[in-house]
Amino acid sequence: MPDLILHHYPSSPFAEKGRLMLGFKGLAWQSVHIPMVMPKPDVLALTGGYRRTPLLQIGADIYCNTALIATVLEHLQPEPSLFPEHLKGIARIVAQWADGDLFWAAMGYTLSPRGAAAMFANQPPEAAQAFAADRGAMRTGMTSLRPGDATSAYRSHLRRLAHMLHEQPFLLGSAPCVADFSAYHPLWFTRVVNPAMAGILDATPGVLAWMDRMAVIGHGKPSKLTSTEAIAIAAAAEPAPLTDDTFQDDHGLALGSRVTVAAQSFGTETTEGTLVAATRTQITLARTDDRAGRLHVHFPRIGYVLKEVKA
Repeated sequence: MPDLILHHYPSSPFAEKGRLMLGFKGLAWQSVHIPMVMPKPDVLALTGGYRRTPLLQIGADIYCNTALIATVLEHLQPEPSLFPEHLKGIARIVAQWADGDLFWAAMGYTLSPRGAAAMFANQPPEAAQAFAADRGAMRTGMTSLRPGDATSAYRSHLRRLAHMLHEQPFLLGSAPCVADFSAYHPLWFTRVVNPAMAGILDATPGVLAWMDRMAVIGHGKPSKLTSTEAIAIAAAAEPAPLTDDTFQDDHGLALGSRVTVAAQSFGTETTEGTLVAATRTQITLARTDDRAGRLHVHFPRIGYVLKEVKA
């Protein structure tokens, strides 16, 4: 088993998804705490521009987005499975809904003006201002839910989760799968990171009981690592050999092309590099950093935009 390094910060909801999936797999991993807001020079040394949290590092390979991280963990440790064979399609679809619509409703409610005031109540004003400015920059071009609309949507989503849990302990059956981890983390943010806003969960006691079952999974076996040490590990390694997965050209771009990849929305900073793989499920860019050396940065196909760099 290669060394797994998760770059994250404690209050990140998507990082909680990653931490809990590592715990579900019973894996040992190294924990690198990164800043909650920009600047993030050590993150950018590894990604070349992408700045969303978390990242999974394995040597000189950097995996962006928890949807891709889930697939990587599944390949490394197939059991217990995040993608049970008979649920593979629906599990991914529910996970995508939860990482999108559910997440943004939860954030719109939990970080409403009342929620933000509660979360930053014991911190200096500059902390709240820096967070608001940082997330505002990441939302450039997005249509954000207003607090009232987010609250209404969140209540509806919680009721739907409650219906799914009516006669079973987890969303799709007797054991958790990727759908559970995706649905859990935005609710965890409300309940744990900003408990002043957690009252909205009380109307769905079945969801609260499910959250308790998810929390028991834990975070596996983390150990501390500094970002400087993580960059040194990348610099001393070579990217893993690419698999023989079929090249899927949906953009008219040959392997070896100079390209950029960016998130489709929210945090759309680009990573530039050489296109070295494009399979059914992921895109891989090769890039070189003065400190981290030669890297392969991997992105999922869904939710990301690939473009050619024009000369």
